[in-house]
Amino acid sequence: MSQVQFLDKLLHEYLVFRGFSNTIKALDNELRTEKDQSFRAEKVMDQFNLCINQSDLHGLLALWKHLDSNLFSKLEHSYSMGVKKLENSLLKLYLVTAYNHNKTEKITEFFTKLAAELQQQSEWKDWFYFPFCRSPEESQPFSLYFKKEWQDTFQLSLRNFLATIYQCLPQPTFVRVEQEAALIRRLQEENALLKSRLQQQQQQLSVSQSTQNLATSSSSAGGAVDVRRRASCRPQQSLSDILPFDISPPGHIVDDFCIIATEVNSVSQASDAQARGLKMLIRNIGSGGSPVMGRKDNAAHGEKSAKRRSGSVGRNWI
Repeated sequence: MSQVQFLDKLLHEYLVFRGFSNTIKALDNELRTEKDQSFRAEKVMDQFNLCINQSDLHGLLALWKHLDSNLFSKLEHSYSMGVKKLENSLLKLYLVTAYNHNKTEKITEFFTKLAAELQQQSEWKDWFYFPFCRSPEESQPFSLYFKKEWQDTFQLSLRNFLATIYQCLPQPTFVRVEQEAALIRRLQEENALLKSRLQQQQQQLSVSQSTQNLATSSSSAGGAVDVRRRASCRPQQSLSDILPFDISPPGHIVDDFCIIATEVNSVSQASDAQARGLKMLIRNIGSGGSPVMGRKDNAAHGEKSAKRRSGSVGRNWI
């Protein structure tokens, strides 16, 4: 309650600053007559009925458009058909009320402004005959909407629908200003507390790391001192103190270098023999004869000489 009164004062101060005198008077009158300072669907219904009774088509459409853009458009898609049905029923109630008040010019104005939009809906197909009908309360398409039972049922359905939406409706930004400011202050305090805790943890972590590094360096230095101390305490040995291993010599000692020299001599002798054979072959070839043909010639010369000797002996013997 105190928060609503505080916001009313803020709104009154803003209107005075802007110079909206008529709005201030209307606000003061409504605040004096208001008994319940909560959000009520009856107030919206009173505005709808006021626009319908005064045949204020512009105010009626503006109020419905405001509710549609701020409330009805945020509902689930399954409620869109119900919202559209309520809108059409509200416009039909406007036409029926204008006919009962003998305001034919308002009916003509209605179809002049909304004909382009309504002709695309099959539900309004028969209603374009309404301005030309002499007794629509007795006509089949329109007689239902002139009955008080339908009008009361429609207004009750619309009021219950608005009341249900207002219960689930979040508060406007103007009302939530003080709450959001308190929330921001609380978040800032919590953020500062968390930052201080983080700094303390970082300091503790750095101290623990430094102590650990000191302990590690001291332990490593102590280990090096112990190593040097053990090395200095260890007795020094000379070469004379080292005893050779007792290994028995092999049974037969083979001179590998002698074997390699023998192999080298045999290989050199074979190469020398081959070289001499090649030299003799080249010499025979250079002398114009062949060793094979030379042997044949020598053999033929020997046979001839043998025949001469044998012939001479025989001739002499004869």
